[in-house]
Amino acid sequence: MRLANIDGRLAIKGPRGYIDAARAGDGRFGPDAQGALGDWEAFSSWAREFLASPGAVDAPLVGTEPGAVWGPPVPRPAQIFAIGLNYRDHIAESNLGVPSEPAVFTKFPTSLTGHDAAVPLPDGLVDWEAELVVVIGRPCHRATRETAWSHVAGLTVGQDLSERRLQLTGPAPQFSLGKSYPGFAPTGPELVTTDEFADPGDLEIGCRLEGGGILQKSRTSAMVFDVPELITRLSAVCPLLPGDLVFTGTPAGVGGARTPQKFLAPGDVLETWIEGIGTLRTRMLAA
Repeated sequence: MRLANIDGRLAIKGPRGYIDAARAGDGRFGPDAQGALGDWEAFSSWAREFLASPGAVDAPLVGTEPGAVWGPPVPRPAQIFAIGLNYRDHIAESNLGVPSEPAVFTKFPTSLTGHDAAVPLPDGLVDWEAELVVVIGRPCHRATRETAWSHVAGLTVGQDLSERRLQLTGPAPQFSLGKSYPGFAPTGPELVTTDEFADPGDLEIGCRLEGGGILQKSRTSAMVFDVPELITRLSAVCPLLPGDLVFTGTPAGVGGARTPQKFLAPGDVLETWIEGIGTLRTRMLAA
């Protein structure tokens, strides 16, 4: 099942386009995309049953007019966790050692935006980081590896945009602030449930500049701490809530590790893809 947030309305991908969940379900779910995560068991059960019914063919659609706005699939998460140094090739290009525990920071919710968003670039050095984003669907505290995937509503594409000067300002680095300017957490275009993948733990991931070459390319199976391990270790400390997001880290190829270094500039269009989910497009503007 594939979900989206189009023109501020919860949408389910159906046989003819994106179905308006609120209208199709007579107001039981939606129109706010966040509400579905708050009652994920009931919503996902209803949505699958509806998609298999004859009514799905003629269901009311959303986003059919030009200029439809794609918001983040989860617009108001209570918590956004992010993981640093989670691919060995990125660790190597950063000249650091492999961590024994996940390097956890936060991205503040005001940094969220959706597909095809325009992001104003602040002064500084803004870098790209293609990331798989996990969306929590069921509450969990002290999950185990065996139960971790059962708490996941789905996966989406994310960019952990990072202003490196502020991020690395010492003596204590400012990871959360440097990665939380407005628009610095684009996600989308869709949330895809895990049953859509042959193996949700092994997906191609990468990003490119439109009209340019590939900047990053790897597979999510190359993570140091995979999705079950991240959920286990995060939930050992913090209860995870429906709608929480986990940015799972980025592979090698970031601009700050290149020689010479390369950073985003106004006019750049960043395309980030993950196999089986889709391509997230982000447009860079002058502030």
